[in-house]
Amino acid sequence: MIPRAQIACSIFIYFAMAACGSAQTRSTVPTSEDIIAQMVQAQADNHAHFRPYVVTRDYKLFEGKDHNQAKSRVTAEIIVVPPESKQYIIDDTDGSSWGEKIVRTMLDGEVAFAKESSPSDITRDNYDFLLVGEDELSGHRCYVLELLPRRKSKDLLRGTIWVDARTYLPQRIEGEPAKSPSWWLKNVRVVLLYGYVGSMWLQTSSKATANVRVLGQSTMVWQDVKYQIGDLASGASLAQTMVSVEEIADDEGQR
Repeated sequence: MIPRAQIACSIFIYFAMAACGSAQTRSTVPTSEDIIAQMVQAQADNHAHFRPYVVTRDYKLFEGKDHNQAKSRVTAEIIVVPPESKQYIIDDTDGSSWGEKIVRTMLDGEVAFAKESSPSDITRDNYDFLLVGEDELSGHRCYVLELLPRRKSKDLLRGTIWVDARTYLPQRIEGEPAKSPSWWLKNVRVVLLYGYVGSMWLQTSSKATANVRVLGQSTMVWQDVKYQIGDLASGASLAQTMVSVEEIADDEGQR
């Protein structure tokens, strides 16, 4: 039989160890400050891996709540030579001419951002952050933070960001512009998704929903469907490696 004093001592040690373990667990949970610092560093490291590439992107415009039949479809090639050169070519259009007009406006904005992206970067200069919890996306544990723009700007989103707990790179961003991008648009909602393209972590798809004057409720969805990665700056060869989205998904699954 174990003496009472020994039992009391054992219980005390048990609770002390449990409290210690709980404190250690709590201490490993980073603050929003820690997460943002790690994310900024992760994105800087990611930029060091950037290489010139060409992406073939598929855009679909839907009207109303029916997303089975696209009102317009546009295919574009976007040529990116880091750090600030971006150009595009519209390859093919089908359906309503509104689709091409919207795509050209979006791509013109991307070209401008390439020259000066700092006003829209996910940094402390542009946002305040609030850690609201954790979540899992596609098998990745993520920290979930609220995005609070520091100024009213159509280039900033008020919403939520999911940050990979291992790599500290953004997995998903969802929200609405801090300022309406146009008189033509109301109730804009944007979802941005990210993934690996070779060794580069890039935005690979997007969905934007809005009430558009004249058109009504509309949804624009785009997705990268093919990449060419190579030394574009030389001009001798547009690309050296072809990477399909299926291969990228397989590669990401192995990371």
